Amino acid sequence: MMNIMHPALRRLDLNLLPVFDAIYRHRSVRLAADELAMSTSALSHALSRLRTALNDPLFFREGHRMCPSVYAAQLAPSIASALQFLNQQLAPQPEFTAATSSERLQIAITDFTAFCIFPALMHKLQHAAPGLRLELRYLPHSPALTELLAGEVDLALGFSTADDSRHPELDEIGWFEDEYVVISNAGRTRLTLEDYLAARHLVVTPWNEKQGVLDLRLEQLGHTRQIALKTPSMLSAPFIVAESDLLMAIPRFAAEKLSAAADIKIFALPFAIPRFEVKIYSHKRSAQRGATRWLKAELQQLAQAFYSGR
Repeated sequence: MMNIMHPALRRLDLNLLPVFDAIYRHRSVRLAADELAMSTSALSHALSRLRTALNDPLFFREGHRMCPSVYAAQLAPSIASALQFLNQQLAPQPEFTAATSSERLQIAITDFTAFCIFPALMHKLQHAAPGLRLELRYLPHSPALTELLAGEVDLALGFSTADDSRHPELDEIGWFEDEYVVISNAGRTRLTLEDYLAARHLVVTPWNEKQGVLDLRLEQLGHTRQIALKTPSMLSAPFIVAESDLLMAIPRFAAEKLSAAADIKIFALPFAIPRFEVKIYSHKRSAQRGATRWLKAELQQLAQAFYSGR
């Protein structure tokens, strides 16, 4: 037999509970009607329905006062408490105000997004949203589908790959694009396609990918390259390149930032390939949150500022 949840509530119009509460507090139909913006006849009709539903007279008229029955006196504290709780919990969500918010957002990132974007983002947030708290988590894979669907992260900043497929519950927007370049030690003077194919390479694989986009493209062109080292971290890679004969393909923005710290040279990639792209992924549920929408807009403004400054 089917278990019917909340049988008492299913047979009761919950709109009648504020009527009960108002009459109990005011001991007056007229004052209760005024508080609820109802006519006295409408409120009396509501009281009649409540009496029928609860099988109790609830209130007796004594002179000008409505005095509660024993059952009504027992019900009153629970009804008042329930109405207060529901009123607090069901209040409309306040508008997000960045300057005063202390909300917490969890963001799945990679070395690239942490290194290239978050210095500029935190510089801006220290003035625009000083109380906003960000927790960064490394992407276990792109676009952190499981974590987004489970509500474990609010945003994921992930690479776009050739086999990306849209999930109906996720929103994705193109955020950041860049061209691939090649970095080498400072002693190299040129980089042709022949030089590139003859060299050994360092490849960053954040998710232990078996084949990256550059190798897929080289395969389409009928070439292969010799991969000497794979690493999950982009940040150590330029320093390894600077002290070896290895080459590494990397987005130009990161290469230019890293060149100030590592003794490397930057060369154009000697074959054509689609641009490197990062997307912002969010769950449709989380995307309705004011803080999430605001941060996505800030990230897009930073990307626009980056493009306009190049």
